[in-house]
Amino acid sequence: MPDATSFGLFLSAAFLLAVTPGPGIFYVLTRSLKGGRSEGYASSFGTSIGGMFHVLAAGLGISAILSTSATLFTIIKFAGAAYLIYLGIRTILAPDEIPEEHDVEYATDFKQVLFQGMMTEALNPKTAIFFLAFLPQFINPEGVIVTQFILLGTISVLMNTTADIVVATMAGPIGSQLKQRAGLRKGQKLFTGTGLIALGAYVAVTGESSE
Repeated sequence: MPDATSFGLFLSAAFLLAVTPGPGIFYVLTRSLKGGRSEGYASSFGTSIGGMFHVLAAGLGISAILSTSATLFTIIKFAGAAYLIYLGIRTILAPDEIPEEHDVEYATDFKQVLFQGMMTEALNPKTAIFFLAFLPQFINPEGVIVTQFILLGTISVLMNTTADIVVATMAGPIGSQLKQRAGLRKGQKLFTGTGLIALGAYVAVTGESSE
């Protein structure tokens, strides 16, 4: 399993990413403002199911790669570090704007909204890429890879879902604050972007071969 330092770093990074407004939060926010809390909750649970799909798929894939070549696993870790740095830079440089709508068909049926949220997340290739880049940084290659990946991935998904539920519960006030306080949005972008860059740089500098 990950050591205490790696696990603590993972929790900090996962929490930071969970509470920072991004596509997932804006999706739930839009659904909540349109259809109320029940639709926001359904969307939150749907995206969490879709997220777990990526966690399981990525976990099995990484495990297969490690069993084939420890060198490939090390390459994936460094590629992931570079991707995290890229995400951080892109986050900082992203336009300061709030998306008004998401291109989805709104519905009031709980099961349909749940399904839409699940498919929205499951079919998002960026989610798969992110988990493949993010989670291997905290995995001990000498342990059981699939177990570690699923554990860390589940924690990350639960944190994201908790943030989404909070957004669905307080959609009105949160939506108003995000739209009116440009300084808050810029500060969050800078904080998150810097955190991702620092995490990627840390992994690149301290990463050791798993051979």
